[in-house]
Amino acid sequence: MKNAWLPKIPSTAGLPVLAMMVTLMTGRFCAAQSAGVALSEQGPMPGIQSFGVSPTNTPAVNKVALQRAIDWASERGAALFVEPTDEPYPVESGLVLRRNVSLVGVHGPVGRGTRHPRKPQPVGSVFRIEDERAPFLTVEGATQVRGIQFWYPNQTLDDPSRIVRYPATIQVSRTVAAQGVTLSCLTFYGEYLAMDFNAARGMPCEQILFEHCYGYPLSGEFIRVDYCYDIPRILHCHVNPSNLRYFRGGYSRSVIDAVVASKTFTYAINHTDNAVLMDLFTFGAYGGVYMGPATYGQLTSFNLDCVTVGIHKLGDGTFNRNWQIAQGSIIANTGPGVESVHPIIIEGRGHTALSNVEAFSGGNGALTTLDRSQDFMLVRGDRKLTVTLQGCRMRNYAADEPITLQNPEALIQATGCVDKNENLFNGVFGKNATPVP
Repeated sequence: MKNAWLPKIPSTAGLPVLAMMVTLMTGRFCAAQSAGVALSEQGPMPGIQSFGVSPTNTPAVNKVALQRAIDWASERGAALFVEPTDEPYPVESGLVLRRNVSLVGVHGPVGRGTRHPRKPQPVGSVFRIEDERAPFLTVEGATQVRGIQFWYPNQTLDDPSRIVRYPATIQVSRTVAAQGVTLSCLTFYGEYLAMDFNAARGMPCEQILFEHCYGYPLSGEFIRVDYCYDIPRILHCHVNPSNLRYFRGGYSRSVIDAVVASKTFTYAINHTDNAVLMDLFTFGAYGGVYMGPATYGQLTSFNLDCVTVGIHKLGDGTFNRNWQIAQGSIIANTGPGVESVHPIIIEGRGHTALSNVEAFSGGNGALTTLDRSQDFMLVRGDRKLTVTLQGCRMRNYAADEPITLQNPEALIQATGCVDKNENLFNGVFGKNATPVP
């Protein structure tokens, strides 16, 4: 409904109140009009079409117009509405989402895509990206991107030799400290690297929130974070090669196998304090979650499906190099050989607490599988580290024992676990371990 956002005025309100409200709304309208902007009928939010962005423009023209809109919004702390259309907006890469700006579309995550009623393409708040010159959108601090689809129509579905190595769709600024960034309800189609938050050491990012984001990056990297010292949060994200199903189908087995062969991780954390990872899914990747040497945090409620390595945890010290990992499933069943397939790898130093984590293996027609893992957990290195396991279910591994211990200094305790033969698995392991009485 036109101007449905207008507030209702109580019947008891007098003319002074009405006059004040009209003045405020008129002032907002005039400020926008002075910059060549009209307020969206959906609410007090300028639409990008008001700045000249159009589905019929060239990508270069739309880039200039959208950057002009962003620059206008930055001074005011404004949100820009990406009006839904039946034709995606073609936009050239290299945009900068400047401080204070929100870019808002209409969608929740659309995990199988949207679809035009008469042709195979997405509809709604969609940016169409075709060039490979730069990251599509570089974000500064106090920014938000929400409810938008990013579509790379020239990406291959079935030929690994034709995978286009696009720069990141969204990248953290390397020149301005990006602190307080929200990326929510985003869907990616054909991307190579979705969200690159590997900040520069001298320009770390902080308070980065990723939530409800869906895609399948052909580099294998969906979210990567480096030098983020104030709690990055990765919540409710889903990576799956069928996310284009409604309008284009899915990726071929050979393309998914190529993603696995890249030996990258869907979610990678480096140089980070107290990372919070919750409700994460991936499918058809070499690695699920990488926890770098200079990190600590929590991973809960996850499903890492059809991977070579589910979780790889490292540590460069004993203080604050600890991860708590709970309530998750790992299906490690693909890779160059069974000996390389490990649901969990732990090395370095620090502590790892595993609770109610299960691993099993089997076949899947979407990619080439080995149908089993080498073990449940590989512990390697030569420095002291500690691991505790509680209530873990371990199946379909080739080794005689679920834990491969290649670190003579490691201390491991398992309580209430179950092995591949459905026997209880309890014990203390390591040459310096003290037996439990």
